[in-house]
Amino acid sequence: MAPPPQQSHRSPSPSQPSGKSEVSDLKSQLRQLAGSRAPGADDSKRDLFKKVISNMTIGIDVSSLFGEMVMCSATSDIVLKKMCYLYVGNYAKVNPDLALLTINFLQRDCKDEDPMIRGLALRSLCSLRVANLVEYLVGPLGSGLKDNNSYVRMVAVIGVLKLYHISASTCIDADFPAILKHLMLNDPDTQVVANCLSALQEIWTLESSTSEEAARERETLLSKPIVYHLLNRIKEFSEWAQCLVLELVSKYIPADSSEIFDMMNLLEDRLQHANGAVVLATVKLFLQLTLSMADVHQQVYERIKAPLLTQVSSGSPEQSYAVLSHLHLLVMRAPYIFSSDYKHFYCQYNEPSYVKKLKLEMLTAVANESNTYEIVTELCEYAANVDIPIARESIRAVGKIALQQYDVNAIVDRLLQFLEMEKDYVTSEALVLVKDLLRKYPQWSQDCIAVVGNISSKNVQEPKAKAALIWMLGEYSQDMHDAPYVLEGLVENWDEEHSAEVRLHLLTAVMKCFFKRPPETKKALGAALAAGLADFHQDVHDRALFYYRLLQYNVSVAESVVNPPKQAVSVFADTQSSEIKDRIFDEFNSLSVVYQKVAKLFSSESKFMQPSYMFTDKEHRGTIEFADEIGNLSITAESVESVVPAQRVEANDKDLLLSTSEKDEGREPGSNGSAYNAPSYNGSSAPSTTSQPLADLAFPSTGLSGQAPASSLAIDDLLGLDFAVGTAATPSPPSLNLNPKAVLDPGTFQQKWRQLPISISEEYSLSPQGIASLTTPHALLRHMQSHSIHCIASGGQSPNFKFFFFAQKAEASSIYLVECVINTSSAKSQIKVKADDQSSSQAFSTLFQSALSKFGLP
Repeated sequence: MAPPPQQSHRSPSPSQPSGKSEVSDLKSQLRQLAGSRAPGADDSKRDLFKKVISNMTIGIDVSSLFGEMVMCSATSDIVLKKMCYLYVGNYAKVNPDLALLTINFLQRDCKDEDPMIRGLALRSLCSLRVANLVEYLVGPLGSGLKDNNSYVRMVAVIGVLKLYHISASTCIDADFPAILKHLMLNDPDTQVVANCLSALQEIWTLESSTSEEAARERETLLSKPIVYHLLNRIKEFSEWAQCLVLELVSKYIPADSSEIFDMMNLLEDRLQHANGAVVLATVKLFLQLTLSMADVHQQVYERIKAPLLTQVSSGSPEQSYAVLSHLHLLVMRAPYIFSSDYKHFYCQYNEPSYVKKLKLEMLTAVANESNTYEIVTELCEYAANVDIPIARESIRAVGKIALQQYDVNAIVDRLLQFLEMEKDYVTSEALVLVKDLLRKYPQWSQDCIAVVGNISSKNVQEPKAKAALIWMLGEYSQDMHDAPYVLEGLVENWDEEHSAEVRLHLLTAVMKCFFKRPPETKKALGAALAAGLADFHQDVHDRALFYYRLLQYNVSVAESVVNPPKQAVSVFADTQSSEIKDRIFDEFNSLSVVYQKVAKLFSSESKFMQPSYMFTDKEHRGTIEFADEIGNLSITAESVESVVPAQRVEANDKDLLLSTSEKDEGREPGSNGSAYNAPSYNGSSAPSTTSQPLADLAFPSTGLSGQAPASSLAIDDLLGLDFAVGTAATPSPPSLNLNPKAVLDPGTFQQKWRQLPISISEEYSLSPQGIASLTTPHALLRHMQSHSIHCIASGGQSPNFKFFFFAQKAEASSIYLVECVINTSSAKSQIKVKADDQSSSQAFSTLFQSALSKFGLP
């Protein structure tokens, strides 16, 4: 029998736990080492501290070691200090009573000879964040702000901000903001200056809601002396600090153009900075400074193009995407500037999909007559990409270019070649694009239909593609021999079709085919209506019922509604409104540009920047005159009695887009960008022999009363019925009196326009008489002035006009500012109202609409 093994009698090492629980063992070992001066004691403490921090990191509760950790912190070893401060800061939040034990040794360390220990101790002291300990923070913070070492001062500045969030009253009573302002203007260390600026901005912004003095102090940050002081030292700042200063300067309003040029010359070398954040902050500042200077603004685009393209090609894909998102925004606003650099937007094989997708959008935007062939050739190569989503996007990009170009011969051939490729996703995308192409270029129907006719509906599975194919079968059934029979087969498989969109298109296509080829489609129409009436989807059921009752009422009327004479679509609806794009531009150099959303949609505590706009637009070509007397403003060279000599700003074809609203021009009312409108129909002309009146279908008559509610007209327009409803009812003006002799100089108008937020943004319809009278803007200017609404600037030529109006509340200093963009082809006006008094904005908007609706009436 083997003897039992010998028991080991080794003494436990200070760094190894005994047989008890690990936390208890750590506690006993820390207690043994507390106050020990023996050689190697600090090394043993380090090992124990590492174990404590490790356990704390993985979630083990080691708060019972608080006292021992504090006792062991009495050492000059900075590594031990750091670990102890980390432990104390973690448990002080959840154990305020234990935090009281740390005050003495932290205050003692704040007076240590080593500035690093002083700074670390002060940072840990301010990080306790315990409300009943704020009285112990004031003294160390005051000493830290006056410390000879810049690191300690830097930590103390951030400590003041932490103290403000714990107890705002204590921070203000100690007069710390005034000390921070003094340091910001006089401290030799730029990091201390940057921390002071950041802390003061946050403190005064939060205080300004309750204190007028804080609001004034916040405004002083944008004063000329402070801005110039920071700009003169900007090369000394760190990258983060430079971004902070540039963000502040972007809100500063220079006094004149010479000051703008001085600031831009001073900061031009920041565009060459290696850090992308600094470059973007500088770009934002340059764009903001030159918003009211059209020619210079265009030169800024030319100047910032190279630095941004350099940033895109360098760095990680994530950084490239962030810069590319901002470049994408600029390209969408001024594609002409970037049209010669289209090769920079070609996709590289090793780029991630999100970068490629953004580049495809930019290639679509910069395409013009000179580079379309090269761009489309490149995009067609991507159609065979192994990355299917990118292949789809490239085909869509080719279609978008075709829809925005006039010479589309080669592009149409490329799209038709896509239809012949034996790839389902390529065929599906091409079908959708061919449908849109035929809506804009009906003259290509013969070539397209010849290829589409060879595609079997059984091989098309995607709902959008199948819906496009069905639309073409119904729209061009007279040219497609098999159209009625293909539609009949689809109707027979009605129950197998799961997409409501396809079933809706199928109902309409069968109706259209019936009006063109009745004998061959009669059976399919009956089956489709019966299946539609029994359909579980409400929209499909309602459309089938609508068609059934329409046919029962009058076949001729049904044909005029379902299959009216069509015009080519001029402009397709944009997915994002011009106002949203302008707001995203106002939030340049932020996540809003990356997300392509305004900040309020993804952040509950976003700090919005004031919107800024310019007085010119690409669509408004002509001479813009700023008159010395308000309201006397012209856009032509013709002499008008009310016009006085004024400074002129020439707007030409290359002027940058400062508002994207021009992309909405040309849309017919109620067509969502389509010119496909049903003709007018007078319900009074319906035959009296109808077997059953359509009680559920109310066709508005041309004899609508002037008292008809505006909402009914909006619904008619939304349905695309385009009924001749006569002049819209004139809203009665509210009880708001305006000053007929109001005066406002262009400089003040521009400053207010940049600072005030948009109160109201609406779209109004103009009367036919008003549109007929708007051959030149002068008549409208005089008309609005007769209603105490004065014009400060205007521009444009038919069909697009842009006006800036202002008005003043009678017996008050409240000013109302209006941007009015009128499109005579669509009889629509887009109105943006800004006001000093937000509460009366709606009343003024109604009054403005009332005055505008009376224009041209006798």
